[in-house]
Amino acid sequence: MIKVLGLALYGPLAASTRYRLAQYTPGLAKLGINLQICHLLGDNYLRSRFTGQAWPLVSLVGAGLRRFSDLLALRRHDLAILHCELFPLLPGRIERALISRPYIYDFDDAFYLKYRDPRFGLLRPLLGNKFDAVISGAAGVTAGNRGLQAYAGGLNPHSTYLPTVVDTQRYQPDAHTPHDAVFTVGWIGSPSTAPYLQELVAPLRTLAGEGRIRLVVIGGKAPAIPGVEVVELPWQEQTEVGLINSFDVGVMPLPDDDWARGKCAFKLIQYMACGVPVVASPVGANTDVVTPGCGLLAAGASAWADALRTLRDDPAQRRRMGDAGRQRVVASYSLDGNLPLLADVIRQTAQRR
Repeated sequence: MIKVLGLALYGPLAASTRYRLAQYTPGLAKLGINLQICHLLGDNYLRSRFTGQAWPLVSLVGAGLRRFSDLLALRRHDLAILHCELFPLLPGRIERALISRPYIYDFDDAFYLKYRDPRFGLLRPLLGNKFDAVISGAAGVTAGNRGLQAYAGGLNPHSTYLPTVVDTQRYQPDAHTPHDAVFTVGWIGSPSTAPYLQELVAPLRTLAGEGRIRLVVIGGKAPAIPGVEVVELPWQEQTEVGLINSFDVGVMPLPDDDWARGKCAFKLIQYMACGVPVVASPVGANTDVVTPGCGLLAAGASAWADALRTLRDDPAQRRRMGDAGRQRVVASYSLDGNLPLLADVIRQTAQRR
């Protein structure tokens, strides 16, 4: 049995922790790999962050002490998987030194841009290349999209593309979900990505002048759009699949910038797994996931309005695209299909050790 300790930055409320690490645990166990997961910042921290509240200093200190305890426990494992970073604001070479076993570095966002942001001011010379040091020092790297893999590959030859995937036994189309007469555009995400919805304000307002339209936003703040019925819902794990199945179309607007190009198109994969056709910005991994058969790409307000109008007016096309999207996810973005890939990376890393 290979013993692996997952060192996540956030607790299970964070989608990246659930989908990059936790969902693999049962399948890896059947393949002789015991993955245990610990985190630095738990769900209470994320709830505070999402509501704009400060987290008590004593809680941050306690989280740091628990992290050092986890690092001591690492001695009883064969290797580690580091997701995101070990400690915020800690230089990469120190992080590498603190991890006493070979580690796989896993990332699904362009984290290497984090400390290059001007808001870090005087810390930029010290931390700007933090993740380059972490990636180059890893025994292996798993990257959530091909752009991230290309970046990692320039620093570490043992870099593997591992998309963020879903359990297609859980994410399934529900033919019994009733669809009313209102064309429903849906989005699922977090408060940090909800500002991207501003790109939909103009096209949805245009469509509202042609007939009833609804925007359902799950997990983030919805924009106010005149003439559009806007529904804002909290994210809950037990309800997300049912809500996605209520969409006529799932959307993923993104700006064309370096950070957005690091996104892994996970929203699209969730929608498509449920047989929902998609419209997305032609940015980053979106262009890999969306094929002409399962969705449409749109850049600019008029293109978004045209794409949504096309799907609004053609229910048969929506069904065809939804079916094609489901097949694409089963073939390329399923947990069952990608579990052997992660297991192979772990085994190869353990052998190199």
